[in-house]
Amino acid sequence: MPRQLAPGRLVLATHNKGKLREVAALLAGHGLSLVSAGELGLPEPAETETSFIGNARIKALAAARAANLPALADDSGFSVASLEGAPGVYTADWAQLADGTRDYAQAMAKVAALAEQHPGRLAWFSCALVLAWPDGHTECFLGEAPGQWVWPPRGLTGFGYDPMFQPEGHAQTYGEMDPAAKHAISHRARAFAQFAAACLPKSRLPA
Repeated sequence: MPRQLAPGRLVLATHNKGKLREVAALLAGHGLSLVSAGELGLPEPAETETSFIGNARIKALAAARAANLPALADDSGFSVASLEGAPGVYTADWAQLADGTRDYAQAMAKVAALAEQHPGRLAWFSCALVLAWPDGHTECFLGEAPGQWVWPPRGLTGFGYDPMFQPEGHAQTYGEMDPAAKHAISHRARAFAQFAAACLPKSRLPA
């Protein structure tokens, strides 16, 4: 049986304010007080795995042990079929600049320039969620949202590669969607639904 998460303080193992906003919205009403690793001043561990689950586990365990609290880590990325799944787990790396900042407009342009050399528009977002406790126990979940890449990018909401991803069955990109609409169908929402069903107290789940 999956280990249940008791109401109380939960660390989100991220320094990304966009992810913090999305996860905070998803956790609303579940009796959890969310604090980010960035707010606690925790260092970001090296992500040395080649899978979303592997990298999320690294981050969750590092935060849980450093804060001595349960920690939830997200590792997510954008994949293009014609690029053999790239950028995938290296999604953030493709946006990295020499000064340590990230330029997602430049990263999206790079993806489009490479993808336009191949047929097909199939793309997807993936999100791994790993919940870890200070004793080393982990629970792992993976959600995916299929769709297509578009160019030029559309929309100013969201973050990262959102403006160039149009989810299957929708006319708008993630970047054009109202945040609540995106949260309802996103890769992160799908992973979160698995996490909630397995690890949140059943009495806290929405009716």
